[in-house]
Amino acid sequence: MMSLVGLIGPINLMSHSVHHISHFHFLVQHQRQHPTIPTMNRHLLSAIALGAMVLGANAANPYLPLWEYIPDGEPYVFEDPDNPGKSRIYIYGSHDTNITEYCGRDLVVWSAPVEDPSQWRYDGVILKVDRDANGNSFEASGTADILYAPDMALVVDKKGNKTYYLYPNDQRDGRRSLIAKSNRPDGPFVPCNWTKDNPAEAFGVLGFDPAVFVDDDGRVYGYWGFEKAYAAELDPKTMCTPLKGIEILEDYINSYRDEGEFRFFEASSIRKIDDKYVLIFSRKTADGEFGLPESNYTLAYAYSDNPLGPFTYGGTIIDGRGRQQLPSGETIATGVVNGNTHGSIARIGDQWYVFYHRQTGLDEYSRQAMVAPVEVTVEKGKGGHVTISEAEFTSEGFETGGLNPYNVYPVAVACHFTAMMPEQDGYPFKQHLGSYVKPGRYYGDPAKAPKDLDHHINPVVNNTHGSIVGIKYYNTDLLQSSTQLVLELVPKGVDGTISVIAGDIYSDSGNTVELGQIRLDASEPQVVTFKHIDIPDTLLTQQGATLKGKQPLYLKMRSDSPSNIGQSLCDFYTIRFVK
Repeated sequence: MMSLVGLIGPINLMSHSVHHISHFHFLVQHQRQHPTIPTMNRHLLSAIALGAMVLGANAANPYLPLWEYIPDGEPYVFEDPDNPGKSRIYIYGSHDTNITEYCGRDLVVWSAPVEDPSQWRYDGVILKVDRDANGNSFEASGTADILYAPDMALVVDKKGNKTYYLYPNDQRDGRRSLIAKSNRPDGPFVPCNWTKDNPAEAFGVLGFDPAVFVDDDGRVYGYWGFEKAYAAELDPKTMCTPLKGIEILEDYINSYRDEGEFRFFEASSIRKIDDKYVLIFSRKTADGEFGLPESNYTLAYAYSDNPLGPFTYGGTIIDGRGRQQLPSGETIATGVVNGNTHGSIARIGDQWYVFYHRQTGLDEYSRQAMVAPVEVTVEKGKGGHVTISEAEFTSEGFETGGLNPYNVYPVAVACHFTAMMPEQDGYPFKQHLGSYVKPGRYYGDPAKAPKDLDHHINPVVNNTHGSIVGIKYYNTDLLQSSTQLVLELVPKGVDGTISVIAGDIYSDSGNTVELGQIRLDASEPQVVTFKHIDIPDTLLTQQGATLKGKQPLYLKMRSDSPSNIGQSLCDFYTIRFVK
């Protein structure tokens, strides 16, 4: 019998967290329930379980727990009020808890230390709008308002006192300009712009998707709009009404319905970088632009020497479609073919990132927070250019050197989903003819959620013949000899094969390698099963080895029978390499 130390190396059991132990218990229970698993597989399961125990947190995409759906994320770096001198990344987004429609009835915040963006912490509910200025429910049922894409602004007075203003994007009649404030970035926030005459109404001009910016000189600017872009200088005394004598600018950049390259759709966000004002927004591409149908699944940017323009169009920052150009010149979508997105940019340490969201499931109501590195350069001085590189739609998140192959990842970190026929786009419902991420929900206390809940709450389903699921990218330089690839899945009663391929599957240069194949038998029990592939050492360690650097990994499905082409071979749960 091979020793566990021989399989995975020495371990320190005293250093492991409860969630890894719970995963171990899950595997042990599975082994007891299925004693017919071959002996070597049982040894492998034990090794996997103990191997999982030594793994730390990861920061792959989506970077928040898979059961937490926070779209429209506005990232800010603020001082940690509980640790002066230390900074945290705070994510302010809407909350997809309504399930059958956009967003939810509360706003929550997550944060992480800037020095370790893998350690995300749930900081709780920061705002729920269910009572008027007098503390009375708006209606007998006590139902709270739906809150859409928010923003945050910080005001520091002459004494150094900080006030955080939250713009919750409450679109309920009478409360469309509602704002709330707190002396902490994690709240709780209290509405602060109720009218004198009606305790259930708020005053102000800010509309859909508000963005508010406080300049270095204390002047305040607001931006908002759906399909039309509005902006104005705001009164710093109210933080939500135009400064006296100031007119609201309409169409300060052009709508997608009008001539011009901005093609504004929604999702205004504003940042100041050096002496430039950078506007990030959701742009609706033109039909045929980038070789694909029109879509508002992109974030673009514009920049100016002044906070209210005129603005110069910059380009695309992220395209959620994951567009890929084939050798033939044709462009395809390797992510969801259409949806919405909203986000902004932030500098974390020395690296800039774009924060955005992706669609999951069969509609647009379970959106997950995503992030990607970008390069930002600014030419200072009047008329200077701002250049933001276009980010790639990947699985990496904050793990920009590539995913660690010896970590356990949900297959749901995959960023590439293609099938024999493209996904059929619809609003808000979509028809996937191949693989997609099935959203799952957790209804317990988010602060007490098991860490390994991610391993099983978002399976990748509908893995039909011809479907390809891709993870970009693994750091294959970390792979060592005598390594196995292990897939955790549930067979679905179809005879077929899963080919595991590394490298550029779209290149004509032959820069791909098949790591192996996994056979599925229609007679297999439809229960959690671990399938493994022995990775040939020649691919890893010999001179001229194929697997070097960052490489994408693809799972390609094939049914044995034409009659099963539309049936799923399996549901995927986790993927890992085991030494």
